[in-house]
Amino acid sequence: MIKEAMLYEKLDNNIVHCYLCAHHCKIPDNKFGICGVRQNHHGKLNTLVWGEAIASNVDPIEKKPLYHFLPGSFSYSIATIGCNFKCGFCQNWQISQVSKKSAPDTSELCLLKPEDIVREAKKNKCLSISYTYTEPTIFFEYAYDTAKQAHSCGLKNVFVTNGFMTVQAIETISPYLDAVNIDLKFFKDSSYIDICKARLAPVLDSIKFMKKLGIWVEITTLVIPGINDSDEELSGIAEFIASVDKGMPWHISAFHPDYKFMDYPPTPVKTLLCAEKIAKSVGLKFVHLGNVSGF
Repeated sequence: MIKEAMLYEKLDNNIVHCYLCAHHCKIPDNKFGICGVRQNHHGKLNTLVWGEAIASNVDPIEKKPLYHFLPGSFSYSIATIGCNFKCGFCQNWQISQVSKKSAPDTSELCLLKPEDIVREAKKNKCLSISYTYTEPTIFFEYAYDTAKQAHSCGLKNVFVTNGFMTVQAIETISPYLDAVNIDLKFFKDSSYIDICKARLAPVLDSIKFMKKLGIWVEITTLVIPGINDSDEELSGIAEFIASVDKGMPWHISAFHPDYKFMDYPPTPVKTLLCAEKIAKSVGLKFVHLGNVSGF
């Protein structure tokens, strides 16, 4: 469904400047932003995915993963197509790397309005709604309208996000956003640039700003052999988290080959245990190992 976007500015020559994510796309007439789901139409920026869910499920909150926010509860989880990152290791690439630009007639989309989401969440005895699977930043208007309705009905709201958001976006959603899990993928700007086509600094800024606003924050890092598994990089992530809040949980997850990273091996358990040791050495109180049995 087409709806006028939030957080943009009209420039000369029908160009628009999007202030939603840290790409700060300046979009010419009839062109798309990097996300592929926001389009400039004669100087008006539109979101093309409002109300169009590609996935909706009832999940344990621990699947987000959030281990310290409403533990033991269920969260009604939704997503649209699209993402503002291009990660070659994405485990949901079949929906995150599809866009209105590349596949404008995606038949799998289901019309699901905010009131429908809230109704289904309550019907299924969920305590929260999670905006997840792809990237909630790029379906911001849909998430925002849903979050407002959810908040008025006593439901909590959760973003599972790459954190590549602007201050304006965080401030706008913050009255209705209760918790986030942010992927801190690397601690090298070069890796963000080469693999995600993004940057590190905005992610770090989002983590600090959300914490400052009182939003509950948990961090996830997918440890990929040969990419971000060095002691130096894992120490950088752990020390950064500790500098923000030693009580901020860190989920250290094992990589399994997927999408464009099929030639990389699974993460050895000993690497995760090494990361856990590093995390505890800098004083992190809550460290969780994921994607491996027995942890």
